Amino acid sequence: MFAHIPPYAGDPILSLNEDFQKDPRADKINLSIGIYFDDEGRIPVMAAVREAEQRVAQQTGPKPYLPMEGLAAFRTEVQKLLFGADHAALAEGRVATIQSVGSSGGLKVGADFIKQWFPDAAIWVSDPTWDNHKAVFEGAGLTVNTYPYYDAATGGLRFDAMLAALRELPARSVVLLHACCHNPTGVDLTPAQWEALIPVLRERELLAFLDLAYQGFGDGMDQDAFAVRALASAGLAFFVANSFSKSMSVYGERCGALSVVCPSKAEAALVLGQLKFTVRRNYSNPPMHGGQIVATLLGSPELRSAWALELDAMRERIQAMRKQLHAIVSAKVPGRDFGYFLTQRGMFSYTGLTPQQVDRLREEFGVYILRSGRMCVAGLNSHNVERTAQAMAAVLAD
Repeated sequence: MFAHIPPYAGDPILSLNEDFQKDPRADKINLSIGIYFDDEGRIPVMAAVREAEQRVAQQTGPKPYLPMEGLAAFRTEVQKLLFGADHAALAEGRVATIQSVGSSGGLKVGADFIKQWFPDAAIWVSDPTWDNHKAVFEGAGLTVNTYPYYDAATGGLRFDAMLAALRELPARSVVLLHACCHNPTGVDLTPAQWEALIPVLRERELLAFLDLAYQGFGDGMDQDAFAVRALASAGLAFFVANSFSKSMSVYGERCGALSVVCPSKAEAALVLGQLKFTVRRNYSNPPMHGGQIVATLLGSPELRSAWALELDAMRERIQAMRKQLHAIVSAKVPGRDFGYFLTQRGMFSYTGLTPQQVDRLREEFGVYILRSGRMCVAGLNSHNVERTAQAMAAVLAD
């Protein structure tokens, strides 16, 4: 019955992580998977999150199904976090938000919604983008194209080429944009570049889909929401999927959301209804526990303040690792500019290594990064950053 089914090649990131687990070397270093580790190489349990979970446990009662759109308190707190509590889009009721199964679930619900109600639309993603973006949108039946983004020569952004490409897109095309901490490159638009992009989106009637999985890891919670708030203030209609996996270190709880900013309150009601139907014919409703943790934390001023301080420390530790990596590699490979390690933001960096250099890094030195050259900077710590930098310098010098 199933003999005709081809084998699954595996996800490149998760498969590499499995290879790392099988590696018997005691000094191996995992910089592949997008998880934040502390300076001891552990996934942190944030104190504010632990307290929020304890409060949830103390109120344990019946566990009914959540509504299709998710926990009301969760959705309200997500909107305030993304847009700011006093944003006009919220006051006017123009934002439809659902609780999703991680931001990946939000992307999938959004993709299915677009396929249903914009059947002729294609989607454009940055070159490069997170590998699963293409899989999610193609899985929904959408055609996925790319627009220029990363400049391999400078480790920066091809912004002029990006704008030129978007100006040529058909009306109502969908454009996937990373709101901050671009995965996989770490290269972001500046606020001024976002302001220059907004008129193009409006004039070409393009439908932006923002992916915000790393809020707080760039410049701060409010700063990293700049794009979301700027697009909403400009009166654009757009999607935004966000996640708490990294920012609250609750990966397995699958806490995410999908918000759609609409031109009017009436349209937001229509969109919310169809998002609910999309959820109903997929997973029916989201899980309760993670949503309660997030809602409890964000709804408590003291817990939210404590969480923000913890998240600041996580971001600052990543920045410190960037500086150490840059200093060591620059000293060992003189004459080459590694400034992109400092200007790229968030958990990831494009190292500039070729696939062959990445293979040598893994085989000779036990340092695991993706063959694209993407490195998870959050996997570096004071115990492994020097050896990683020395290994990178060795493969770059030859």
